[in-house]
Amino acid sequence: MSQSFSQNQARRNRKQRLWQQKWSLKTKAIVWALSISVLPVVAIGTGTYYYGINLITKHPQVRLESAKSSRESELALQRQLSLLLTGTGVTAILAGAIAVFVTNRVMSRVSKAATISNNIKKKLRPDSEFTQVFIASQDELVMLERNISLFTDLLSVLVQEKEAEVDYSQLLIKITRWIRESFNEEDVLKTTSEEIRRALSIDRVTIFCFNSNCNGTFIAESVAPGLPKMLGVIVSNTGFEAGFIEKYQNGCIRAIDDIHQANLSDGDIEMLEQFAVKSNLVAPILKGKQLYGLLIAHQCSRLRFWQQSEIDLFAQIAMQVGFALDYTKLLEQVDTKADKAQVFIEITRSIRQSLNEEDVIKTTVAEVRKALSTDRVLVYSFNTDWSGIIIAESVVPGYPKVLRSEIRDICFSQGYVEKYQSGRVVATNNIHESGLADCHINLLESFAVKANLVAPILKDKQLFGLLIAHQCSRPRDWQQSEIDFFAQIAMQVGFALDHARLLQRIDAEGVQSRLLADTIGSIRQSLNEEDVLKTTVEEVRKVLSTDRVMVYSFNSDWSGIVIAESVVLTYPKVLRAEIQDPCFGQGYVEEYQSGRVLAINNIYEAGLADCHISLLESFAVKANLVAPILKDEQLFGLLIAHQCSRPRDWQQSEIDLFAQIAMQVGLALDHARLLQRIEAERMRSQLLVDIIRSIRQSLKEEDVIKTTVEEVRKALSTDRVLVYSFYANWFGIIIAESVVSGYPKVLRSKIHDPCFTQGYVEKYQSGRVVAINNIYESGLADCHIKLLESFGVKANLVAPIIKDEQLFGLLIAHQCSEPRDWQQPEIDLFAQIAMQVGFTLDHARLLQAYQAAEANSRE
Repeated sequence: MSQSFSQNQARRNRKQRLWQQKWSLKTKAIVWALSISVLPVVAIGTGTYYYGINLITKHPQVRLESAKSSRESELALQRQLSLLLTGTGVTAILAGAIAVFVTNRVMSRVSKAATISNNIKKKLRPDSEFTQVFIASQDELVMLERNISLFTDLLSVLVQEKEAEVDYSQLLIKITRWIRESFNEEDVLKTTSEEIRRALSIDRVTIFCFNSNCNGTFIAESVAPGLPKMLGVIVSNTGFEAGFIEKYQNGCIRAIDDIHQANLSDGDIEMLEQFAVKSNLVAPILKGKQLYGLLIAHQCSRLRFWQQSEIDLFAQIAMQVGFALDYTKLLEQVDTKADKAQVFIEITRSIRQSLNEEDVIKTTVAEVRKALSTDRVLVYSFNTDWSGIIIAESVVPGYPKVLRSEIRDICFSQGYVEKYQSGRVVATNNIHESGLADCHINLLESFAVKANLVAPILKDKQLFGLLIAHQCSRPRDWQQSEIDFFAQIAMQVGFALDHARLLQRIDAEGVQSRLLADTIGSIRQSLNEEDVLKTTVEEVRKVLSTDRVMVYSFNSDWSGIVIAESVVLTYPKVLRAEIQDPCFGQGYVEEYQSGRVLAINNIYEAGLADCHISLLESFAVKANLVAPILKDEQLFGLLIAHQCSRPRDWQQSEIDLFAQIAMQVGLALDHARLLQRIEAERMRSQLLVDIIRSIRQSLKEEDVIKTTVEEVRKALSTDRVLVYSFYANWFGIIIAESVVSGYPKVLRSKIHDPCFTQGYVEKYQSGRVVAINNIYESGLADCHIKLLESFGVKANLVAPIIKDEQLFGLLIAHQCSEPRDWQQPEIDLFAQIAMQVGFTLDHARLLQAYQAAEANSRE
């Protein structure tokens, strides 16, 4: 009952307000003016009239007079009262007319003032839904009051805007500088959203990027804590009314103080309410004169009356964002090859600085995504059946994360393995226009991919996986420079994985790593070949904890001998063992020359020939490891490790370590040989100087020759040195000799060789030097051999002595104990001494002639 009454009462009140709203201010004023001016006159006149009538009726003595006079008096009085009543009415009408006229004049001015104020209000805020008139009537006074109140607020706002105008100018300069200092699109958008929200104290600033068909994604956002995030939200139907895209393309700015008063569609309002938006401000971002997206400000905590200065600042910042995006695009376009090379070097350095496979891959995806300014970069690793898993990912916030996703593509092994193994790189600008199968498109769509770039990663020359870049915000026209850069990075990743794998294998045995350095250091400290080999086998056996390590040196026919060995005491020693393998030269020389390393875990399971197994069994070998030693780039021998106690599963780190040591042994042998040559050359030079000094100190021919044979025999450590002097007919006599005791002395022996003049004079005259390592293998005539045998000679060395430019004789060295392999430095030294002997003999002769001439002059 009470509820029905209250409803009826509310209905009556609404009707009354509606009735009141039908009356305009002018009508109300006229009614009030008429009421104030006419009603008092009419009331007074009517009252006076009735008062007079009552007065006549209330005095009876008047009726006592004559009827005639009484009747006339009454009529006269009534005429006067009627005249009074008529005058009163005329007065009332006149007063009402005056009141209406005055009221009309006054209300015209009020109405005109209200109209002017309303026009001013519309000019000041033409697009503001918040300041629409909330009065349904035509009450000018109320309208004027509202507008005056609005003007007061606007004046206050204008004052504030004027005061803030300078601050906004400075703020625009700062924000513009911050935006321009960002060198890629992601940084530009991120900086913009953060700085505007902070500067204007807005709850949310976001950037909406258009795709095709007006669809788009929120790609950047800065939002106050506690509010829902829009970053990454994809809007498939923006709900823009027809023509609004064109307006934004033309620079339209939209300021909405209240989303419920802005004639937005229900879908737009629902989306805005979903993110707690009450007021918003939208400005277009133009990139390359095309609509790239929208810069959007959201006020969520309350309605916001957007000031014109804020709107202008917002529009200018949106314009600067477009310029900055153009600038970043221009920077990308004008990057030279040198710039690309520098980026490539920096990324490669970052990758190479990673010391394990996980760090290599993680660094790669992060650096490449920044370098290409793409939305996602990942590494997809293959299993043995060509299925795979995503093992590394770097992705922009807002897009799905796919790390550890397993992917199976049954067509991959059939159609793509060989292509990617050969270095195929695929660039897809738009997945919907590339002819991909539906299953591939569905897979890419599940990752929000619009365009992608794929390059193979080769590890140990095998297809390890794929380096993949995804563009998710929109299709992308991949540039050739980007494709080449991407392919090069993928190649470097493969190299880095190889490097990391090697490091991991070495690092897995930290002790081995240190021992490798120590071993190489010990080997390099050895100054001759014997020490190098001895140190090698000792150190390697300790490093590998194996039973035997030896060095096997090849002969010219590829047979060989064990020239160095380190072995556990309980196993047989094989040092100096000679090994003949007729198959080696045919099948293995080229392979070992090319660096082949052979690891046999069990000799009985390696498919070896029976003869090889028998040989290894004689050394008690169960497993072995073989690496080539290259000396002077030729196969010198083999570094071999034997496990005798049991079969052994050689680890890759051990194999790599062994191969490195074998390589270092070859380098150390080259180094030792070089050192020996340098040292021998130094010693020969010093020896030559000493011998020449000794010879030059002799002042007579006899002393010169005697000193020569003594010094040369000591220098060459040979059994005999002699000087053979020719007669005129080329017969001769031995005029000087130095011989080791125990061998026959041949001083003053005369030698007759009828063949000498025919075959040798001219040759020795021209400086011929003869080195015979073994008299029985040099093709000498029997008579020569018999002569040499009579002197006990097994090998000899002969050089001419030239005196006064004529063949004076021969300097001859004899090796009597055994044949001797004369080295070239020895031969050169011997020839130089013979030459110096000739010079010294010339000097002695001149000195003797000078002394004789001086003696004659004194006589």
